[in-house]
Amino acid sequence: MSHAIIRRLAIPAIVSLLVVLPACNMPTQAAVMIPDPVVDSPLAAAKGEQTTVLAGGCFWGIQAVYEHVKGVISATAGYCGGSADTANYETVSSGETGHAESVRVVYDPSQVSFGQLLKVFFSVAHNPTELNRQGPDTGTQYRSVIFCATDEQTKIAKAYIAQLDDARVFSRRIVTQVVSLNAFYPAEGYHQDYAAHHPDQPYIYINDLPKVANLRKQLPNLYVGK
Repeated sequence: MSHAIIRRLAIPAIVSLLVVLPACNMPTQAAVMIPDPVVDSPLAAAKGEQTTVLAGGCFWGIQAVYEHVKGVISATAGYCGGSADTANYETVSSGETGHAESVRVVYDPSQVSFGQLLKVFFSVAHNPTELNRQGPDTGTQYRSVIFCATDEQTKIAKAYIAQLDDARVFSRRIVTQVVSLNAFYPAEGYHQDYAAHHPDQPYIYINDLPKVANLRKQLPNLYVGK
């Protein structure tokens, strides 16, 4: 079941629905404590801007998390992995476009390292061991991907995945793809800052607000309020 359907339900209805859903479809609210990356870039000496694109399920939740991460200048929901002519919500929802629902993260490398952004990604933003799904959402558009803008980002991402797998931090191996960033296409305006605008919406309340709460609780040094 996709978030496009769940978001239309009232909270009592969605709670009743979750009772009868298989366990694998239950939203993942628990964060995982993970170590810092061994391979990472040092903080820059001066302010600047760098970009990466992250995908891990519905972009509402990923955006909500990164809007609260220290050093993040902007987080934009959108589509990555496919072509311009299919970069719209209805078409991407078919799961046949090559796009993943993604978030472009622009950050200040003097405030937060790329490795620390990935620590948030792997620990509280999503479950990196779920293949082509995330919580109640299924399809390749919900796959876990790190779209790297530089060779250094690629090196850090691959090393961190190997580090976490070798340490058996998760009960299953990480399925996150690491690919080069080509084009990113911003999503429609009504998707931007969706969680902030609709905190009482059932999908957000059940799936996404716990991620922000886990960021504040487990990574307080990286959390900033709004």
